[in-house]
Amino acid sequence: MYKSLKKASLALAVASTLVSSIAMAEGVPMDGNPANGKQIFMNGKGPVVACMTCHGPTGWGTEAMGAPRLANLGYPYIVKQLTDLAEGRRVPQGAGAVMPYFASQLTPQERKDIAAYVNTLNTTPELSDVKELQASGQPVGVRYKGEILVKYGVENKVSACVSCHGYNGRGAPPMFPVIGQQKFTYLVNQLHNWRDGSRANDPLGMMRAIAKNLTDQDILDAATYLSTAPRTTQGGSDYTSFSPKTQ
Repeated sequence: MYKSLKKASLALAVASTLVSSIAMAEGVPMDGNPANGKQIFMNGKGPVVACMTCHGPTGWGTEAMGAPRLANLGYPYIVKQLTDLAEGRRVPQGAGAVMPYFASQLTPQERKDIAAYVNTLNTTPELSDVKELQASGQPVGVRYKGEILVKYGVENKVSACVSCHGYNGRGAPPMFPVIGQQKFTYLVNQLHNWRDGSRANDPLGMMRAIAKNLTDQDILDAATYLSTAPRTTQGGSDYTSFSPKTQ
């Protein structure tokens, strides 16, 4: 365990340096208009259907569709994903295959507006019901094993998720999104996509390098824990206080 903690500390230090460098190099101005973002999120725009259709009115995602939680994930991350979708750097599968088209129909400012709006959605969590998923025949993981992986990684193979994504996956803007309390199905799908390379818009290829060493069971375990992970530290600090706010 000592080696795992030492490895996690080193990874966190490297991640912090990367975050600082990227933030300074790119700049992350919070110049979205939440009011216009809400309009598009709730009502759509031209050929773009309302975001809430798949992601829910509170932005907490839809398990059955594999649609992720967007609420309060961090402004820079949402802007980046919408831009990557619009410009062909991210090509989702399944129900998400419509996203590149929708994103391409939004102006760069409208993408910022949507990101600004969903970053304000600090609502009551709507967590995945892992027991219900299991009862429906969906394979799920072992929660305590997922907690070990998230906090300590896999010896000599996988860095701890907390090294980059923070305590219980609460995020480290602007580079690392919130993955704690993300939808179970979405987490599983994305980890598989990182592993097989069908998703490749990760900075410096970091997620692909991590995911290639995860087994199917590792993925299920990590998703089981992260999708229901507590949102506070032992000291009681709410993870949403670490998310950037619109200006």
